[in-house]
Amino acid sequence: MSEPAAKLRLDKWLFYARFFKTRSLASTIVGSGAVRINGTPTSKRSVTISPADVLTFPKDDHIRVIQIDALGTRRGPAPEAQALYTDLSPPQPREKNKHPVNPGFDGKGRPTKKDRRTLDLSKQRHLE
Repeated sequence: MSEPAAKLRLDKWLFYARFFKTRSLASTIVGSGAVRINGTPTSKRSVTISPADVLTFPKDDHIRVIQIDALGTRRGPAPEAQALYTDLSPPQPREKNKHPVNPGFDGKGRPTKKDRRTLDLSKQRHLE
């Protein structure tokens, strides 16, 4: 007799592949109906997936398109998790100056009181 095709729950696989920190987070995303399997929306956490399926789901601020290569048996280290899928989503362009990392103090240590005042004023103007 031949073995049945290997299958795994969707929320478990998303957790194993390290797309979400916890299985409950993965389950919440699936339950909200935001995940598509081969283009078909699903909201069942217990739906089974198999290799060669294509998943589409939101992650952070962009949409991920992932092809499943293997199912996995545990949540292992990152290299092991990355071997479970192929990323089909286009690379996201990095936006420059989206959030300033450090205010301009010319790298000369701690800002003066005048620098702090101008920084506070610029933050207030930015929020308005």
